[in-house]
Amino acid sequence: MRHTASVFLILAFIWLFNSGHYTALLLSLGLLSVAFVAWIAHRMDIVDRESQPIHLTLKLPGYYWWLFRKILAANLDVAVRAWRGPSAISPCIGSIPVNQTTDMGRVIYANSITLTPGTVAMRLDGDTIIVHALTREGLSELHSGEMERRVRELEE
Repeated sequence: MRHTASVFLILAFIWLFNSGHYTALLLSLGLLSVAFVAWIAHRMDIVDRESQPIHLTLKLPGYYWWLFRKILAANLDVAVRAWRGPSAISPCIGSIPVNQTTDMGRVIYANSITLTPGTVAMRLDGDTIIVHALTREGLSELHSGEMERRVRELEE
């Protein structure tokens, strides 16, 4: 039920933010429409832990901050390697083990790899991710497991 309440609150916020009209009639009609949509979503059983990951709410800002710093550092590394030329690039493909316990954790891990410049998650197959990296160092950094560990902490 708390996931349905989360959907209700998110929809109400979006409606209020986009409406810009705060008369009693429009507020009551907005409340009715948001409640109706939340009720339909609840009846259709499409609101669950994965569609509304409210259990991640407190941990996400820390992970986003860490990922943001990682993306900045990787951007600088890719820019420097581009300026140095082909000798500074050693493209490679490798397999990275995935130890996340949920599908959401696996997807967050694969997306985090792709968001980081210089690496692309090409395929997610069960307990492995096939990754293309711009350099061997980038692939070995993924093998070190820091990103995997942080995603695992996020989903716990």
